[in-house]
Amino acid sequence: MIVDEPWLIAGLGNPGPQYADNRHNVGFMVADLLADRVGGTFKAHKARALALEGRLGAPGAGGPRVVLAKPLSFMNLSGGPVSALSTFYRIPVSRLVVIHDELDIGYGALRLKRGGGDNGHNGLKSITASLGRDYYRVRFGVGRPPGRMDVAAFVLKDFSTAERKELDYFVDRAADAVEALITQGLERAQSAYNS
Repeated sequence: MIVDEPWLIAGLGNPGPQYADNRHNVGFMVADLLADRVGGTFKAHKARALALEGRLGAPGAGGPRVVLAKPLSFMNLSGGPVSALSTFYRIPVSRLVVIHDELDIGYGALRLKRGGGDNGHNGLKSITASLGRDYYRVRFGVGRPPGRMDVAAFVLKDFSTAERKELDYFVDRAADAVEALITQGLERAQSAYNS
């Protein structure tokens, strides 16, 4: 293995300001924070995504090379841009990390894993259809909809006022988990961040 082989980190969401604060866009939120940490700015890429190349860790520290990405397709078509970026940068699916919202864990909780099913998540379905399922996932809990509320309506709503009070903390923790996954490996990151 080439020591300095890059990782592709894709935060999932829907493009456009009307979706920016939705629960479904938490992957974009984590990717934005990682971009701040890398010290770069997303730029439009021909793969129908915003992308940023850089290094994780302190500036000048020579941390792992990463390509951060936010697909510009809607969530259920995320596989096309992620697959195109994987091909363009020659990054194998084994070095892909996808950050996404997860209904089946409580708000703010994290679960890191590799492979597995899509659990009804259309963004994951699309990526799996394009690349197979052997990629890493950082699952960010958004909880279940209240009462009989439709799941699609729930994930396309903004975080509540109460949730927003802790959102920055949870997004920061998710970004830390992504960094730990890449620098320390899955098992150590799981023991530190799976909550």
